[in-house]
Amino acid sequence: MEHWLNKRAALSPNQIAIEMEDHSVTFLQLQQKSQQFARQLDNLKPNGHIAILSDNSIDMAVAFWGCTYLQTPVVFLNTRLSRSEWQQQCNDADVGLILTSSHYLEKAKHLNVSVESFLKVKKLTVNEVPLLDEIDAEKVCSMMFTSGTTGRAKAVQQTFHNHWSSAVASSLNLGLLPEDKWLVCLPLFHIGGLSILIKSVIYGMPVYLLEKFDADKVHQAIMKSAVTLISVVAVTCSRLLERLGSERYPDSFRCMLLGGGPAPKPLLEQAKAKQTPVVQTYGMTETCSQIATLNEKDALRKLGSAGKPLFTATLKIVDEKEECNPNQIGEILAKGPMVSPGYYQHKKQSNEWLRTGDLGYFDEEGFLYVVDRRSDLIISGGENIYPAEIEEVLLMMDGIVEAGVTAEEDKQWGQVPVAYIVKNDKQLTTDRIKDYCKDRLANFKVPKQIHFRDQLPRNATNKLQRHKLK
Repeated sequence: MEHWLNKRAALSPNQIAIEMEDHSVTFLQLQQKSQQFARQLDNLKPNGHIAILSDNSIDMAVAFWGCTYLQTPVVFLNTRLSRSEWQQQCNDADVGLILTSSHYLEKAKHLNVSVESFLKVKKLTVNEVPLLDEIDAEKVCSMMFTSGTTGRAKAVQQTFHNHWSSAVASSLNLGLLPEDKWLVCLPLFHIGGLSILIKSVIYGMPVYLLEKFDADKVHQAIMKSAVTLISVVAVTCSRLLERLGSERYPDSFRCMLLGGGPAPKPLLEQAKAKQTPVVQTYGMTETCSQIATLNEKDALRKLGSAGKPLFTATLKIVDEKEECNPNQIGEILAKGPMVSPGYYQHKKQSNEWLRTGDLGYFDEEGFLYVVDRRSDLIISGGENIYPAEIEEVLLMMDGIVEAGVTAEEDKQWGQVPVAYIVKNDKQLTTDRIKDYCKDRLANFKVPKQIHFRDQLPRNATNKLQRHKLK
């Protein structure tokens, strides 16, 4: 298959590819900038994979597409993680070079990995090296870290075929209109953000890119910049509805795709009352974004549902023995061409079905309802937090004998982590524990409350029972 960006630049050279508040680039300009960046990047010849550490920007998009011309998988790093977490992920993904924005350059320089800023690369000599002109669909395009049941982050491999299949399946469900423009306020280092950047090139659709979510900027873009689609999580959706007030979005605005975990019913009811089209979607890093999505015509009739599996995707619900009947809760299993081939440097599962670990059910009409993202998973503002990862850090602190972490409901973030601790140091305070965590964890993973207990609930095999923490 011809390189997607080459094909799109040939088909739609003057069509806007990425629009930001102060400037924009066409598909032809994006191609030219990306190819030049690739030729400049060739000077560095990294010994390993290339990671990108950046907030949303055209430079970040250019760096990503530039790496595809060198057939180098891009490892995306979450900007909200701590330095030690970045180092661990770079080690696990065999990263030889980090490309970063000026904002993160100083912090990244302390890592045991080569680091260069986008600006520095753009000043290097433009080497006349051959660039990839045909994509091998089975090659890995990107890697993103997501936690497994142990809490240790693993690099999900996403092939070009995975991304292509996801984009095609999404368009078959939502449709594709000539006037479509998709606003991206999710980070490009998340699959929810990157998938839209890739859809843009495959569809020939402009993207309105924001550096970060800002309710006022998103509101103005929808009202005045002809945005037709936006992907959100519950907390950002809530803020947008609050910002909307008594106004109404223009008729040209098609919908908000709501992902990142089960949506609170009150939020969906609020959107319905404001006549704001919100469609729930279900997906994960391992499925290259959405694998089931409610369509617009069923949005109000099936409030709370994540819709039906996309055209090329298959889902089933199983219990411990067999496939579940309608309205019977079980684990969600997925397969399809958008499902990742596996985790980097982990043994591939022989079973063709991806066991998501999520619980849900189908109703009589085949609409999916997600009951819980995973039994222990905490979803805070769309970010996945695994208790085991926080517990591991807590148990490294002197004075802590046992630690258990669970979720507590929060009006702003949906959920926040809360820790329960058994200590053997009477001088140990909650402030000291929080400070310790802040040095080792991303801010959104730091427990918002610390509770001291004489003992934690455990079963007969001494396994911690998180659901009994209180």
